[in-house]
Amino acid sequence: MHRQAILNQLGYSVSENTIAQLERVIANTSGFEHVEKHLMALHDALKPFHSFVALSSNKDYFKIKNEAGDATRVDEVNEMIVKWAEKYKITLEKVPNKNTYYVIGYKL
Repeated sequence: MHRQAILNQLGYSVSENTIAQLERVIANTSGFEHVEKHLMALHDALKPFHSFVALSSNKDYFKIKNEAGDATRVDEVNEMIVKWAEKYKITLEKVPNKNTYYVIGYKL
């Protein structure tokens, strides 16, 4: 997928800065070519739960942010994220004390 299309699908405006950030994130995501299409599909699947995939502002990773409204929904979305990662062999790093995950990359 073209870099600009990824940014658009994730809701970012296309600029030199966002393209540069995306390039760093892609370079830092092991096996990105195996992760990319699944990541975009997850982003779409999370939208009804007010959750999403984004570029992290703290680290050069994609992050998955669970912002579901209530505790039951938060648990459901967390389970959806974990099952997604297992199914597509993607390594995640959970951010302590938050419903946020960093996408580390494809498990080789």
